[in-house]
Amino acid sequence: MNSLISIILGGGRGSRLHPLTKFRSKPAVPIAGKYRLVDIPISNCLNSGIRRIFVLTQFNSASLNRHIKNTYNFDVFSQGFVDILAAEQTPRSQKWYQGTADAVRQSLHHLRNHEYEYVLILSGDQLYQMNYREMFELHKKSDAELTVATIPVTAEDATGFGIMKTAEDGRIESFVEKPAMEELEKWKSPGAQGSPEKEYLASMGIYIFNKRTLDRVFEENTTSTDFGKEFIPKEIESGGRVFSYQFDGYWTDIGTITSFFDANLELVKPLPSFNLYDNENYIYTRARLLPGSKLMGTTLDHTVIAEGCIISASRIARSVVGIRSRIGRGTTIEESVLMGNDFFPTSRELHAVTPEEPLMGIGDRCYISRTIVDKNCRIGSDVRIVGGDHLEDGKYDKHYVVDGIVIIPKGEVIPDGYSI
Repeated sequence: MNSLISIILGGGRGSRLHPLTKFRSKPAVPIAGKYRLVDIPISNCLNSGIRRIFVLTQFNSASLNRHIKNTYNFDVFSQGFVDILAAEQTPRSQKWYQGTADAVRQSLHHLRNHEYEYVLILSGDQLYQMNYREMFELHKKSDAELTVATIPVTAEDATGFGIMKTAEDGRIESFVEKPAMEELEKWKSPGAQGSPEKEYLASMGIYIFNKRTLDRVFEENTTSTDFGKEFIPKEIESGGRVFSYQFDGYWTDIGTITSFFDANLELVKPLPSFNLYDNENYIYTRARLLPGSKLMGTTLDHTVIAEGCIISASRIARSVVGIRSRIGRGTTIEESVLMGNDFFPTSRELHAVTPEEPLMGIGDRCYISRTIVDKNCRIGSDVRIVGGDHLEDGKYDKHYVVDGIVIIPKGEVIPDGYSI
């Protein structure tokens, strides 16, 4: 793997994940109680033996930059690194990144300082565990110029993805972006190896380029800005050796509030599709050195609780509770994602609580269901928040509603007795 270098795309505005992306980029969004989304591709790289990783950042990147700086530090005897490449103006370009391909194009001059023959390009906002070594071996075995990771999907899901049609040997023959349902029949791939109803191969937004191929496509497409919509279709049409690496594991794109919410609640199942309890494929994150969580009189059911929590709730069910969460007596939490807090309350704050300015965390006798509570929120006592289809989507005074899911934005204050 020494001939391969990895680039992780840090994402744009992430408007479909708003308000979780109001103060942070998509890859910096917390997930599973203690991780950030960017930890997933970085961990996959490290578990695959890839030690040279660049993360391209642009929008709301401060928290992402801080997390990477505080988490991924290699020793002085290692040639490995996880480096941040922020969008910058140069003599060659005065513009910010205009798309996935443009971000890589503008960053290539930084890669010239390293020896490499292949480039692995990853997204920073997906949840999956993949051994990139297997994809890399297939790329070399096929004598490919470009390999695209694909995943089998159903006809219903295929309309939301870029769909690849492959030959028996895995070579990609054609590509269509989000095909209409009536056109799907001709986009079935004979090489698809999913369940019988998964006859279509969707692009995962994961690519391996030969160095010379990547340089060539940039020279030939000076105005193109996106890999999935422009570069890859052109390379296929021109007869390039473009192959599919079919992935058969769990994968989800955290592109919307609903996908984020569902991916978190999937983790509370006895045997979740995304395995955090693996002896070999670790998911790395910042070592915060927090104390163990403390629970007092709480009934738990299918719940993930991160470290550093102080919980006196009556019941928590089918929920994810993030680091340093504080939950008061008599409170019930159901089907919710609590991101936790960035710090513990001080003794001064403990003695300065008012109904209008409650303590950070969740107060006494609350009922919270189908809700995402972002970091550092102050929710008072006797608060009732119940998400569901009965709520109309939109932005409200102290919360948002998306697909019936209530989102309490970062740092929001909910006074005693408030009801949603």
